[in-house]
Amino acid sequence: MKPITASARLAIVAAALALGACSILGGAGERERAAIYSPDPRVAADPAWPHVDWQLAINAPSAARTVDTFRIAVRPSPGELQVYSGASWARSPTDMVEEVVLRTLEDSGHIAGVARRGSGVAPDYRLLLDLRRFEADYAGRATPAATIELHAKLLHARSQGIVASRTFTVSELAAGTDVSTVAATFTTALETLGRDVAGWTLATGAEHARTAPAPSTASRR
Repeated sequence: MKPITASARLAIVAAALALGACSILGGAGERERAAIYSPDPRVAADPAWPHVDWQLAINAPSAARTVDTFRIAVRPSPGELQVYSGASWARSPTDMVEEVVLRTLEDSGHIAGVARRGSGVAPDYRLLLDLRRFEADYAGRATPAATIELHAKLLHARSQGIVASRTFTVSELAAGTDVSTVAATFTTALETLGRDVAGWTLATGAEHARTAPAPSTASRR
């Protein structure tokens, strides 16, 4: 491997600074005061959700590094991803997604037990999550939409078989283009996601538990 020369180092640093400056909001002469946004979604349980007597463990969501970033991502056009200048999330997108699903199920009163994986709970089912998108997407519109795409798999813990899987896509249109309005719209998007994932998990698990054969005496030992 050839050693990196001083001029090459300067070129790398310059390129990194140029990349970090890329933003749909502001420029070198238009720096905004840094702001940190913390969506706080609250989801009420749907009375139609089934009540279940099994326990669930939620795996920490997986995500690409470009998705799970504290920078607030915006897609001004297809194939182009930027970040808002002077703005960031208080928590990573995967943390926010995991929290809204967990809290929605916990607060619903429709499940015997739910916890994060590794908390000591012996689960009957596991919820595996893969966060694919968490961005403000213009998609040809005048204002962006808070867009979240999440793939979920419900795993039967005893058999280690996948009960069902589904991709959830939420797109909530923002009322404006400023970063504070866009960030606030993610609260609504997270509420919709939490409601959809919790309802699907309970209904899918309830149906599987109702139809799955009971474990043999040997498997209980």
